[in-house]
Amino acid sequence: MASAQKDLMKKNRFKEALLEKKEFIYTLELVPGRGSRGKTQDDILRIAEKAAKSRLVHALSITDNPGGHPALSPNVMGLEVARLGIDPIIHFTCKDKNRNQIESTLYSLDRIGISNLLVMSGDYPLYGFEGKAKPVFDLDSIQLLHLIHQMNNGLDLDGKAPGGGVRVPPTHFFKGCTVSPFKKYEAEAMPQYYKLFKKVEQGADFLITQVGFDARKFDELLRYMRHHGIRIPIFGNVYILNQAVAKVMNRGTVPGCVVTDELCRVIEEEAKAPDKGKKARLTRAAKQIALLKGMGYDGVHIGGPNLSYEEVEWVIGKSTEFFPNWEEWVHEFTFPQKDGFYLFEKGAKTGLSRDDWVRQRSKPRKVLGHGIMRFFHRLAFTPEAPLYRPAQRLFKKIDGTTLEGPVTELEYWIKFISSRCRRCGDCTLLEVAFLCPQSQCPKYLFNGQCGGSFEGWCEVFPGKKRCIYVRAYLRLKPYGEEESLKEGYTPPRNWALDQISSWANYFLGRDHHG
Repeated sequence: MASAQKDLMKKNRFKEALLEKKEFIYTLELVPGRGSRGKTQDDILRIAEKAAKSRLVHALSITDNPGGHPALSPNVMGLEVARLGIDPIIHFTCKDKNRNQIESTLYSLDRIGISNLLVMSGDYPLYGFEGKAKPVFDLDSIQLLHLIHQMNNGLDLDGKAPGGGVRVPPTHFFKGCTVSPFKKYEAEAMPQYYKLFKKVEQGADFLITQVGFDARKFDELLRYMRHHGIRIPIFGNVYILNQAVAKVMNRGTVPGCVVTDELCRVIEEEAKAPDKGKKARLTRAAKQIALLKGMGYDGVHIGGPNLSYEEVEWVIGKSTEFFPNWEEWVHEFTFPQKDGFYLFEKGAKTGLSRDDWVRQRSKPRKVLGHGIMRFFHRLAFTPEAPLYRPAQRLFKKIDGTTLEGPVTELEYWIKFISSRCRRCGDCTLLEVAFLCPQSQCPKYLFNGQCGGSFEGWCEVFPGKKRCIYVRAYLRLKPYGEEESLKEGYTPPRNWALDQISSWANYFLGRDHHG
Protein backbone atom coordinates (compact mmCIF):
# COMPACT_ATOMS: atom_id res chain seq x y z
CA MET A 1 0.00 0.00 0.00
CA ALA A 2 2.86 2.40 0.84
CA SER A 3 4.50 1.94 -2.58
CA ALA A 4 1.14 2.43 -4.30
CA GLN A 5 0.65 5.74 -2.48
CA LYS A 6 4.15 6.87 -3.50
CA ASP A 7 3.36 6.11 -7.14
CA LEU A 8 0.16 8.10 -6.73
CA MET A 9 2.07 11.13 -5.46
CA LYS A 10 4.54 10.98 -8.38
CA LYS A 11 1.65 11.42 -10.79
CA ASN A 12 0.72 14.82 -9.33
CA ARG A 13 2.22 16.97 -12.08
CA PHE A 14 0.55 20.10 -10.69
CA LYS A 15 2.18 19.75 -7.27
CA GLU A 16 5.60 18.90 -8.65
CA ALA A 17 5.60 21.80 -11.09
CA LEU A 18 4.46 24.27 -8.43
CA LEU A 19 7.03 23.21 -5.86
CA GLU A 20 9.91 23.00 -8.31
CA LYS A 21 9.19 26.59 -9.46
CA LYS A 22 10.83 26.02 -12.84
CA GLU A 23 7.87 27.19 -14.89
CA PHE A 24 4.86 29.48 -14.72
CA ILE A 25 1.76 27.44 -13.81
CA TYR A 26 -1.65 27.57 -15.49
CA THR A 27 -4.86 26.18 -14.04
CA LEU A 28 -8.29 26.36 -15.62
CA GLU A 29 -11.59 26.47 -13.73
CA LEU A 30 -14.49 24.27 -14.87
CA VAL A 31 -18.06 24.60 -13.58
CA PRO A 32 -20.22 21.43 -13.64
CA GLY A 33 -23.92 21.94 -14.23
CA ARG A 34 -26.97 20.47 -12.58
CA GLY A 35 -27.69 16.88 -13.57
CA SER A 36 -25.57 13.79 -14.05
CA ARG A 37 -25.43 14.18 -17.84
CA GLY A 38 -25.92 16.87 -20.44
CA LYS A 39 -24.13 19.39 -22.60
CA THR A 40 -22.34 21.18 -19.75
CA GLN A 41 -20.80 17.97 -18.43
CA ASP A 42 -19.88 16.81 -21.95
CA ASP A 43 -18.22 20.17 -22.72
CA ILE A 44 -16.13 19.92 -19.54
CA LEU A 45 -14.84 16.50 -20.51
CA ARG A 46 -14.02 17.66 -24.03
CA ILE A 47 -12.00 20.54 -22.59
CA ALA A 48 -10.28 18.14 -20.18
CA GLU A 49 -9.39 15.78 -23.01
CA LYS A 50 -7.83 18.58 -25.06
CA ALA A 51 -5.99 19.97 -22.03
CA ALA A 52 -4.57 16.53 -21.22
CA LYS A 53 -3.25 16.16 -24.77
CA SER A 54 -1.68 19.62 -25.05
CA ARG A 55 -0.18 19.64 -21.50
CA LEU A 56 -0.11 23.45 -21.56
CA VAL A 57 -2.49 23.70 -18.60
CA HIS A 58 -1.19 21.98 -15.47
CA ALA A 59 -4.49 21.27 -13.70
CA LEU A 60 -8.24 21.71 -14.03
CA SER A 61 -10.08 23.04 -10.99
CA ILE A 62 -13.67 21.89 -10.54
CA THR A 63 -16.16 23.95 -8.57
CA ASP A 64 -18.37 22.73 -5.73
CA ASN A 65 -21.96 24.04 -6.07
CA PRO A 66 -20.85 27.61 -6.89
CA GLY A 67 -23.24 30.36 -5.92
CA GLY A 68 -24.90 27.94 -3.50
CA HIS A 69 -26.74 26.06 -6.26
CA PRO A 70 -26.71 22.25 -6.63
CA ALA A 71 -24.57 20.76 -9.39
CA LEU A 72 -22.75 17.56 -10.24
CA SER A 73 -20.24 16.71 -7.52
CA PRO A 74 -16.69 17.84 -8.30
CA ASN A 75 -15.47 14.54 -6.86
CA VAL A 76 -17.13 12.55 -9.61
CA MET A 77 -16.10 14.94 -12.37
CA GLY A 78 -12.60 15.07 -10.88
CA LEU A 79 -12.21 11.32 -11.20
CA GLU A 80 -13.28 11.43 -14.85
CA VAL A 81 -10.85 14.30 -15.51
CA ALA A 82 -8.00 12.40 -13.81
CA ARG A 83 -8.67 9.35 -15.98
CA LEU A 84 -8.14 11.53 -19.04
CA GLY A 85 -4.60 12.24 -17.86
CA ILE A 86 -4.65 15.69 -16.26
CA ASP A 87 -4.64 16.62 -12.57
CA PRO A 88 -7.91 17.88 -11.09
CA ILE A 89 -8.14 20.41 -8.26
CA ILE A 90 -11.30 19.71 -6.30
CA HIS A 91 -13.03 22.69 -4.73
CA PHE A 92 -13.79 21.42 -1.24
CA THR A 93 -16.28 23.50 0.73
CA CYS A 94 -17.93 23.36 4.15
CA LYS A 95 -21.41 24.58 3.31
CA ASP A 96 -23.20 21.29 2.64
CA LYS A 97 -21.44 18.71 4.85
CA ASN A 98 -20.93 18.15 8.55
CA ARG A 99 -17.50 17.20 9.88
CA ASN A 100 -18.14 13.45 9.73
CA GLN A 101 -19.21 13.58 6.09
CA ILE A 102 -16.24 15.83 5.34
CA GLU A 103 -13.80 13.32 6.82
CA SER A 104 -15.49 10.44 5.02
CA THR A 105 -15.37 12.27 1.68
CA LEU A 106 -11.70 13.10 2.16
CA TYR A 107 -10.88 9.42 2.72
CA SER A 108 -12.78 8.61 -0.46
CA LEU A 109 -10.83 11.17 -2.48
CA ASP A 110 -7.52 9.92 -1.12
CA ARG A 111 -8.56 6.35 -1.89
CA ILE A 112 -9.19 7.11 -5.58
CA GLY A 113 -6.00 9.11 -5.95
CA ILE A 114 -7.29 12.70 -6.01
CA SER A 115 -5.01 14.84 -3.88
CA ASN A 116 -5.32 18.49 -4.98
CA LEU A 117 -7.91 20.46 -3.01
CA LEU A 118 -8.98 24.09 -2.95
CA VAL A 119 -10.35 24.53 0.57
CA MET A 120 -13.08 27.13 1.14
CA SER A 121 -15.99 27.83 3.45
CA GLY A 122 -18.15 28.06 0.33
CA ASP A 123 -20.97 30.25 -0.97
CA TYR A 124 -24.08 30.38 1.18
CA PRO A 125 -26.59 27.73 -0.07
CA LEU A 126 -29.47 29.12 -2.06
CA TYR A 127 -32.01 27.54 -4.36
CA GLY A 128 -32.50 23.79 -4.15
CA PHE A 129 -35.22 21.18 -4.22
CA GLU A 130 -38.50 22.83 -3.13
CA GLY A 131 -36.86 25.90 -1.64
CA LYS A 132 -33.63 27.16 -0.14
CA ALA A 133 -31.23 24.61 1.30
CA LYS A 134 -30.18 24.44 4.94
CA PRO A 135 -26.62 25.74 5.43
CA VAL A 136 -24.35 23.38 7.34
CA PHE A 137 -20.93 25.02 7.90
CA ASP A 138 -20.10 22.58 10.71
CA LEU A 139 -16.45 23.49 10.03
CA ASP A 140 -14.99 26.68 8.62
CA SER A 141 -12.10 26.75 6.14
CA ILE A 142 -9.48 27.10 8.89
CA GLN A 143 -10.86 24.13 10.80
CA LEU A 144 -11.02 22.14 7.56
CA LEU A 145 -7.37 22.91 6.78
CA HIS A 146 -6.54 21.85 10.33
CA LEU A 147 -8.38 18.54 9.85
CA ILE A 148 -6.68 17.82 6.52
CA HIS A 149 -3.27 18.66 7.99
CA GLN A 150 -3.93 16.18 10.80
CA MET A 151 -5.10 13.56 8.29
CA ASN A 152 -1.93 14.01 6.24
CA ASN A 153 0.10 13.33 9.38
CA GLY A 154 -2.05 10.35 10.34
CA LEU A 155 -5.15 11.23 12.33
CA ASP A 156 -5.19 10.00 15.92
CA LEU A 157 -8.66 8.73 16.74
CA ASP A 158 -10.24 9.63 20.06
CA GLY A 159 -9.98 6.67 22.41
CA LYS A 160 -13.66 7.08 23.31
CA ALA A 161 -14.78 6.62 19.69
CA PRO A 162 -15.53 3.20 18.17
CA GLY A 163 -12.21 1.77 17.03
CA GLY A 164 -10.45 4.68 18.73
CA GLY A 165 -7.02 4.86 20.24
CA VAL A 166 -5.28 4.21 16.92
CA ARG A 167 -3.72 6.30 14.16
CA VAL A 168 -5.34 6.24 10.72
CA PRO A 169 -2.93 5.81 7.76
CA PRO A 170 -1.91 9.26 6.46
CA THR A 171 -3.56 10.90 3.47
CA HIS A 172 -1.66 12.81 0.79
CA PHE A 173 -3.55 16.00 0.09
CA PHE A 174 -2.04 19.12 -1.49
CA LYS A 175 -4.31 21.85 -0.22
CA GLY A 176 -4.87 25.36 -1.42
CA CYS A 177 -6.97 28.24 -0.15
CA THR A 178 -8.27 31.60 -1.34
CA VAL A 179 -7.81 35.24 -0.34
CA SER A 180 -9.31 38.49 -1.58
CA PRO A 181 -7.18 41.65 -1.63
CA PHE A 182 -10.05 43.42 -3.43
CA LYS A 183 -12.00 44.57 -0.38
CA LYS A 184 -13.05 48.22 -0.35
CA TYR A 185 -12.61 49.25 3.27
CA GLU A 186 -9.77 48.84 5.75
CA ALA A 187 -12.01 47.00 8.23
CA GLU A 188 -12.88 44.53 5.49
CA ALA A 189 -9.45 44.17 3.87
CA MET A 190 -7.37 43.61 7.00
CA PRO A 191 -9.42 40.63 8.29
CA GLN A 192 -8.72 39.00 4.91
CA TYR A 193 -4.99 39.36 5.47
CA TYR A 194 -5.26 38.27 9.10
CA LYS A 195 -7.10 35.12 8.09
CA LEU A 196 -4.35 34.39 5.59
CA PHE A 197 -1.96 33.97 8.53
CA LYS A 198 -4.26 31.32 10.00
CA LYS A 199 -4.56 29.49 6.69
CA VAL A 200 -0.80 29.25 6.36
CA GLU A 201 -0.42 28.17 10.00
CA GLN A 202 -2.94 25.38 9.42
CA GLY A 203 -1.00 24.01 6.47
CA ALA A 204 -2.20 25.70 3.27
CA ASP A 205 0.17 24.72 0.44
CA PHE A 206 -0.84 27.28 -2.19
CA LEU A 207 -3.03 30.34 -2.59
CA ILE A 208 -5.46 31.64 -5.24
CA THR A 209 -6.86 35.16 -5.25
CA GLN A 210 -10.51 36.01 -5.71
CA VAL A 211 -11.69 37.80 -8.87
CA GLY A 212 -10.62 41.43 -9.28
CA PHE A 213 -9.11 43.80 -11.85
CA ASP A 214 -6.99 46.20 -9.81
CA ALA A 215 -3.26 45.77 -10.50
CA ARG A 216 -2.33 47.73 -7.40
CA LYS A 217 -4.34 45.34 -5.22
CA PHE A 218 -2.67 42.31 -6.81
CA ASP A 219 0.67 43.95 -6.05
CA GLU A 220 -0.40 44.82 -2.50
CA LEU A 221 -1.04 41.18 -1.66
CA LEU A 222 2.43 40.12 -2.81
CA ARG A 223 4.05 42.92 -0.80
CA TYR A 224 2.09 42.03 2.31
CA MET A 225 3.17 38.40 2.02
CA ARG A 226 6.82 39.36 1.56
CA HIS A 227 6.70 41.78 4.51
CA HIS A 228 5.38 39.04 6.79
CA GLY A 229 7.44 36.12 5.52
CA ILE A 230 4.49 34.24 3.99
CA ARG A 231 6.19 32.01 1.45
CA ILE A 232 3.70 29.79 -0.31
CA PRO A 233 3.01 29.70 -4.06
CA ILE A 234 0.30 32.10 -5.20
CA PHE A 235 -1.96 32.26 -8.26
CA GLY A 236 -3.61 35.38 -9.62
CA ASN A 237 -7.21 34.92 -10.72
CA VAL A 238 -7.72 35.76 -14.41
CA TYR A 239 -11.44 35.78 -15.08
CA ILE A 240 -12.45 36.38 -18.70
CA LEU A 241 -15.57 38.53 -18.42
CA ASN A 242 -18.35 38.82 -20.96
CA GLN A 243 -20.90 41.62 -20.74
CA ALA A 244 -23.62 39.62 -19.00
CA VAL A 245 -21.37 38.32 -16.22
CA ALA A 246 -19.70 41.72 -15.80
CA LYS A 247 -23.09 43.27 -15.07
CA VAL A 248 -23.93 40.62 -12.48
CA MET A 249 -20.56 40.95 -10.72
CA ASN A 250 -20.84 44.73 -10.84
CA ARG A 251 -23.99 44.51 -8.70
CA GLY A 252 -21.98 42.69 -6.02
CA THR A 253 -24.19 39.60 -6.13
CA VAL A 254 -21.39 37.12 -6.92
CA PRO A 255 -19.59 36.54 -3.61
CA GLY A 256 -15.98 37.69 -3.60
CA CYS A 257 -15.93 39.11 -7.15
CA VAL A 258 -15.32 42.82 -7.80
CA VAL A 259 -16.13 44.53 -11.11
CA THR A 260 -16.21 48.32 -10.82
CA ASP A 261 -18.58 50.67 -12.66
CA GLU A 262 -15.73 51.89 -14.85
CA LEU A 263 -14.70 48.39 -15.92
CA CYS A 264 -18.32 47.51 -16.58
CA ARG A 265 -18.63 50.53 -18.90
CA VAL A 266 -15.47 49.49 -20.77
CA ILE A 267 -16.85 46.00 -21.33
CA GLU A 268 -20.21 47.38 -22.45
CA GLU A 269 -18.44 49.51 -25.05
CA GLU A 270 -16.37 46.55 -26.24
CA ALA A 271 -19.53 44.46 -26.61
CA LYS A 272 -20.72 46.77 -29.40
CA ALA A 273 -18.10 45.27 -31.73
CA PRO A 274 -19.21 42.68 -34.32
CA ASP A 275 -17.64 39.88 -32.24
CA LYS A 276 -19.50 41.06 -29.08
CA GLY A 277 -16.19 42.02 -27.45
CA LYS A 278 -14.65 38.56 -27.68
CA LYS A 279 -11.22 39.62 -28.96
CA ALA A 280 -11.04 42.50 -26.47
CA ARG A 281 -11.73 40.31 -23.43
CA LEU A 282 -9.33 37.57 -24.56
CA THR A 283 -6.62 40.17 -25.16
CA ARG A 284 -7.29 41.70 -21.74
CA ALA A 285 -6.85 38.28 -20.14
CA ALA A 286 -3.54 37.75 -21.98
CA LYS A 287 -2.27 41.11 -20.72
CA GLN A 288 -3.39 40.32 -17.20
CA ILE A 289 -1.45 37.04 -17.26
CA ALA A 290 1.65 38.88 -18.44
CA LEU A 291 1.17 41.50 -15.72
CA LEU A 292 0.78 38.93 -12.94
CA LYS A 293 3.78 36.96 -14.13
CA GLY A 294 5.85 40.16 -14.18
CA MET A 295 4.75 41.07 -10.64
CA GLY A 296 5.99 37.74 -9.30
CA TYR A 297 2.96 35.47 -9.15
CA ASP A 298 3.74 31.76 -9.48
CA GLY A 299 0.86 31.10 -11.83
CA VAL A 300 -2.62 32.10 -12.92
CA HIS A 301 -6.03 30.59 -12.37
CA ILE A 302 -8.08 31.09 -15.55
CA GLY A 303 -11.86 31.08 -15.62
CA GLY A 304 -14.84 32.56 -17.39
CA PRO A 305 -18.18 31.74 -18.98
CA ASN A 306 -18.43 29.59 -22.12
CA LEU A 307 -14.69 29.38 -22.78
CA SER A 308 -13.38 26.93 -25.34
CA TYR A 309 -10.03 25.27 -24.84
CA GLU A 310 -8.77 26.87 -28.04
CA GLU A 311 -9.49 30.30 -26.57
CA VAL A 312 -7.58 29.42 -23.42
CA GLU A 313 -4.58 28.32 -25.49
CA TRP A 314 -4.76 31.55 -27.50
CA VAL A 315 -4.79 33.66 -24.32
CA ILE A 316 -1.81 31.83 -22.83
CA GLY A 317 0.14 32.05 -26.09
CA LYS A 318 -0.64 35.75 -26.50
CA SER A 319 0.44 36.44 -22.92
CA THR A 320 3.99 35.35 -23.76
CA GLU A 321 4.09 38.07 -26.42
CA PHE A 322 2.91 40.68 -23.91
CA PHE A 323 5.19 39.57 -21.06
CA PRO A 324 8.44 41.40 -22.03
CA ASN A 325 6.60 44.72 -21.68
CA TRP A 326 4.36 43.71 -18.77
CA GLU A 327 4.72 47.05 -16.95
CA GLU A 328 2.99 48.80 -19.86
CA TRP A 329 -0.28 47.05 -19.04
CA VAL A 330 -0.61 48.31 -15.44
CA HIS A 331 -2.75 51.25 -16.55
CA GLU A 332 -5.17 48.87 -18.27
CA PHE A 333 -5.87 47.24 -14.91
CA THR A 334 -6.38 50.37 -12.88
CA PHE A 335 -9.97 49.94 -11.77
CA PRO A 336 -9.96 51.08 -8.13
CA GLN A 337 -13.10 51.11 -6.02
CA LYS A 338 -14.21 54.63 -5.15
CA ASP A 339 -12.61 55.71 -1.85
CA GLY A 340 -11.09 52.24 -1.58
CA PHE A 341 -8.45 51.36 1.01
CA TYR A 342 -4.86 50.49 0.12
CA LEU A 343 -2.30 49.14 2.53
CA PHE A 344 0.73 50.66 0.78
CA GLU A 345 1.37 54.04 -0.78
CA LYS A 346 1.09 54.28 -4.56
CA GLY A 347 4.26 54.32 -6.63
CA ALA A 348 4.24 57.38 -8.91
CA LYS A 349 6.25 55.74 -11.67
CA THR A 350 4.90 52.19 -11.70
CA GLY A 351 1.24 52.80 -10.82
CA LEU A 352 1.57 49.89 -8.41
CA SER A 353 2.50 50.10 -4.73
CA ARG A 354 5.73 50.96 -3.02
CA ASP A 355 6.94 49.51 0.27
CA ASP A 356 5.75 52.44 2.40
CA TRP A 357 2.67 51.72 4.52
CA VAL A 358 -0.19 54.17 4.12
CA ARG A 359 -0.28 56.80 6.83
CA GLN A 360 -3.98 57.57 6.76
CA ARG A 361 -5.79 54.79 8.54
CA SER A 362 -9.27 54.70 10.02
CA LYS A 363 -9.82 55.89 13.59
CA PRO A 364 -13.03 54.24 14.76
CA ARG A 365 -14.62 55.22 18.04
CA LYS A 366 -15.00 52.89 20.96
CA VAL A 367 -18.31 51.02 21.08
CA LEU A 368 -20.17 51.28 24.40
CA GLY A 369 -21.52 47.72 24.34
CA HIS A 370 -18.06 46.34 23.60
CA GLY A 371 -16.61 48.37 26.47
CA ILE A 372 -19.20 46.96 28.89
CA MET A 373 -18.44 43.39 27.78
CA ARG A 374 -14.70 44.01 28.24
CA PHE A 375 -15.38 45.26 31.78
CA PHE A 376 -17.31 42.14 32.82
CA HIS A 377 -14.76 39.87 31.15
CA ARG A 378 -11.97 41.41 33.20
CA LEU A 379 -14.14 41.27 36.31
CA ALA A 380 -14.81 37.53 36.19
CA PHE A 381 -13.56 35.68 33.12
CA THR A 382 -9.78 35.81 33.29
CA PRO A 383 -7.76 33.72 35.81
CA GLU A 384 -6.51 36.88 37.52
CA ALA A 385 -9.99 38.46 37.70
CA PRO A 386 -11.36 39.13 41.24
CA LEU A 387 -14.50 37.04 40.67
CA TYR A 388 -12.86 34.17 38.77
CA ARG A 389 -12.15 31.88 41.75
CA PRO A 390 -15.53 32.53 43.41
CA ALA A 391 -17.26 31.73 40.11
CA GLN A 392 -15.29 28.48 39.80
CA ARG A 393 -16.38 27.46 43.31
CA LEU A 394 -20.00 28.41 42.59
CA PHE A 395 -20.28 26.31 39.43
CA LYS A 396 -18.57 23.34 41.08
CA LYS A 397 -21.21 23.43 43.81
CA ILE A 398 -24.25 23.73 41.55
CA ASP A 399 -23.01 21.36 38.82
CA GLY A 400 -25.55 18.53 38.53
CA THR A 401 -27.90 19.98 41.15
CA THR A 402 -31.38 21.47 40.79
CA LEU A 403 -29.85 24.95 40.79
CA GLU A 404 -28.07 24.26 37.51
CA GLY A 405 -31.24 24.80 35.42
CA PRO A 406 -32.23 28.23 36.78
CA VAL A 407 -28.63 29.52 36.58
CA THR A 408 -28.36 28.31 32.98
CA GLU A 409 -31.63 30.03 32.11
CA LEU A 410 -30.49 33.27 33.75
CA GLU A 411 -27.22 33.15 31.76
CA TYR A 412 -29.13 32.55 28.54
CA TRP A 413 -31.37 35.60 28.91
CA ILE A 414 -28.47 37.86 29.86
CA LYS A 415 -26.52 36.72 26.80
CA PHE A 416 -29.56 36.70 24.52
CA ILE A 417 -30.16 40.38 25.25
CA SER A 418 -26.49 41.28 24.82
CA SER A 419 -25.44 38.86 22.06
CA ARG A 420 -28.49 36.97 20.68
CA CYS A 421 -27.23 33.80 22.40
CA ARG A 422 -27.92 30.39 20.77
CA ARG A 423 -27.09 28.24 23.84
CA CYS A 424 -24.11 26.56 22.17
CA GLY A 425 -22.49 25.80 25.54
CA ASP A 426 -19.03 26.73 24.25
CA CYS A 427 -18.88 30.51 24.04
CA THR A 428 -16.62 32.19 21.47
CA LEU A 429 -17.57 35.79 22.19
CA LEU A 430 -14.05 36.66 23.33
CA GLU A 431 -12.50 35.52 20.05
CA VAL A 432 -14.67 37.87 17.91
CA ALA A 433 -14.69 41.10 19.97
CA PHE A 434 -17.76 39.94 21.94
CA LEU A 435 -19.81 39.27 18.80
CA CYS A 436 -21.42 35.85 18.54
CA PRO A 437 -20.55 33.95 15.31
CA GLN A 438 -23.29 31.41 16.09
CA SER A 439 -26.08 33.99 15.98
CA GLN A 440 -24.61 36.85 13.96
CA CYS A 441 -22.67 35.10 11.17
CA PRO A 442 -24.81 33.04 8.75
CA LYS A 443 -21.81 30.77 8.12
CA TYR A 444 -20.93 30.39 11.83
CA LEU A 445 -17.29 31.31 11.13
CA PHE A 446 -15.04 31.16 14.18
CA ASN A 447 -11.65 31.88 12.59
CA GLY A 448 -12.15 34.89 10.38
CA GLN A 449 -14.02 36.54 7.58
CA CYS A 450 -15.19 34.66 4.48
CA GLY A 451 -14.49 36.06 1.02
CA GLY A 452 -18.11 36.85 0.23
CA SER A 453 -18.60 40.21 1.90
CA PHE A 454 -19.17 43.26 -0.31
CA GLU A 455 -18.35 46.81 0.77
CA GLY A 456 -18.47 45.66 4.39
CA TRP A 457 -21.87 43.98 4.12
CA CYS A 458 -22.49 40.33 4.90
CA GLU A 459 -22.77 38.16 1.79
CA VAL A 460 -26.15 36.83 2.94
CA PHE A 461 -27.66 40.16 4.07
CA PRO A 462 -26.22 42.83 1.74
CA GLY A 463 -27.26 46.33 2.73
CA LYS A 464 -28.81 45.04 5.96
CA LYS A 465 -26.13 43.47 8.17
CA ARG A 466 -22.45 44.24 8.42
CA CYS A 467 -19.97 41.34 8.35
CA ILE A 468 -19.22 40.55 11.99
CA TYR A 469 -15.47 40.53 11.30
CA VAL A 470 -15.73 44.05 9.92
CA ARG A 471 -17.53 45.01 13.11
CA ALA A 472 -14.97 43.15 15.22
CA TYR A 473 -12.09 45.02 13.57
CA LEU A 474 -13.77 48.36 14.24
CA ARG A 475 -14.35 47.38 17.88
CA LEU A 476 -10.78 46.23 18.47
CA LYS A 477 -8.84 48.95 16.67
CA PRO A 478 -9.43 51.76 19.21
CA TYR A 479 -7.66 49.53 21.76
CA GLY A 480 -4.83 48.60 19.37
CA GLU A 481 -5.98 44.98 19.46
CA GLU A 482 -7.10 44.46 15.85
CA GLU A 483 -4.24 42.06 15.09
CA SER A 484 -5.63 39.64 17.65
CA LEU A 485 -7.91 38.53 14.78
CA LYS A 486 -4.94 36.75 13.18
CA GLU A 487 -3.92 34.92 16.35
CA GLY A 488 -4.89 31.48 17.56
CA TYR A 489 -7.07 28.66 16.33
CA THR A 490 -10.66 28.21 17.50
CA PRO A 491 -11.87 24.60 17.22
CA PRO A 492 -15.32 23.75 15.87
CA ARG A 493 -18.40 23.74 18.06
CA ASN A 494 -18.66 20.72 20.35
CA TRP A 495 -22.28 19.65 20.04
CA ALA A 496 -22.01 17.58 23.24
CA LEU A 497 -22.19 20.93 25.09
CA ASP A 498 -25.32 22.16 23.31
CA GLN A 499 -27.95 23.74 25.60
CA ILE A 500 -25.62 23.54 28.63
CA SER A 501 -24.39 26.59 30.53
CA SER A 502 -21.34 27.99 28.74
CA TRP A 503 -20.32 29.71 31.98
CA ALA A 504 -20.28 26.37 33.78
CA ASN A 505 -18.37 24.76 30.92
CA TYR A 506 -15.86 27.59 30.94
CA PHE A 507 -15.20 27.68 34.68
CA LEU A 508 -15.12 23.88 34.94
CA GLY A 509 -12.72 23.50 31.99
CA ARG A 510 -15.12 21.65 29.69
CA ASP A 511 -15.17 24.03 26.71
CA HIS A 512 -12.50 24.80 24.11
CA HIS A 513 -10.71 27.18 26.47
CA GLY A 514 -9.97 24.25 28.75
